[in-house]
Amino acid sequence: MPSWRRRLAAWRDEQIGKLFPGYFALVMATGIISNTLFLEGYRKPSDVLLGINIVAFPWLLMLTLVRAARFPKALWTDLTNPRLVFSFFTIVAATDVLGLGLGLRGQIDAALGLWLFALGVWFVLIYFSFAVLTFLNAAHNANVVHGGWLIAIVGTESLVILGAMIAPHQGALAPSLLVLIHMLWGVGLVLYGIFVTLFAYRIFFFDVEPDDITPLLWVVMGAAAISVNAGSTLLLTDTSRVPFLISMRPFIDGTSLIMWAWATWWIPLLVLFGFWKHVVRRSPLRYTPMLWSFVFPLGMYALASLRLSWAAEFAPLRVVAHTMVWVALAAWAVTALGLAFTTWTDLRRAFDPRSRAA
Repeated sequence: MPSWRRRLAAWRDEQIGKLFPGYFALVMATGIISNTLFLEGYRKPSDVLLGINIVAFPWLLMLTLVRAARFPKALWTDLTNPRLVFSFFTIVAATDVLGLGLGLRGQIDAALGLWLFALGVWFVLIYFSFAVLTFLNAAHNANVVHGGWLIAIVGTESLVILGAMIAPHQGALAPSLLVLIHMLWGVGLVLYGIFVTLFAYRIFFFDVEPDDITPLLWVVMGAAAISVNAGSTLLLTDTSRVPFLISMRPFIDGTSLIMWAWATWWIPLLVLFGFWKHVVRRSPLRYTPMLWSFVFPLGMYALASLRLSWAAEFAPLRVVAHTMVWVALAAWAVTALGLAFTTWTDLRRAFDPRSRAA
């Protein structure tokens, strides 16, 4: 085998072996901006981003399967690490976000297939991750609470949003699906209450170092925003076939507004955290896969504001949504450039003659 092929294979294997389990946040971020642009009427940029996701999602899924086959120890180490296991919920959320993009374009059967896949993965992960948290979170790891744990809520609420789209098309099963997604919305809220309490306790009552301030902290806002999006989606869904669910609407209405206010409250504080890390403490800003977990909450906040404006019939929120989607798109573009530059730099380093083995 030629030398360049060996070096390329070595670089490929290295990248697959250390693949960040939360890399599906790339699909989440791309998809949520695409879906918001679609609902705002910007079809061409929305279609471009959807096209990127149609390539990125199966590619990441394939890389994950290859990693499971060739580097099972590395994958298992991530799955049993309390710091990383919840990152696998990005698979659930990415699947649902892509399904929503296809569903918006009339591909309901594809959306249903993706939703069923996401539901199966969620069911396995939700109990496996809490088992890891219970049995493998030793005393010296007790303070590992960080925003990444809230990706479990993002995955849960994403099932609600896509489920609300496909439920009306499922005939006699529609009432059962509507009850299920309302239950999932409630589970997501309870999990958020648990995790955000631990998160706030860790941030506000323990010493914080620059390394503790990661892009994953933005998931605390994104998890609240997707709960708003899911709640508003339920309000916009016809539940007249299940009278019991109609009685829940005032609770969903009020809770969605409170969660939107809570998500909004976090934004200036998270910006302050970033200022402290990169300006006050002069920590360099470099590309990391976790940056996609910063982009996604921005896009989700835009879509949540848009959906809440429809559910509450409160037009001023549409201005917030319209502004935030372009902020999210700008952040997406910068992060995508960071990914391209980092990949190119890594490739050049892999083929650098000075790094060749003697």
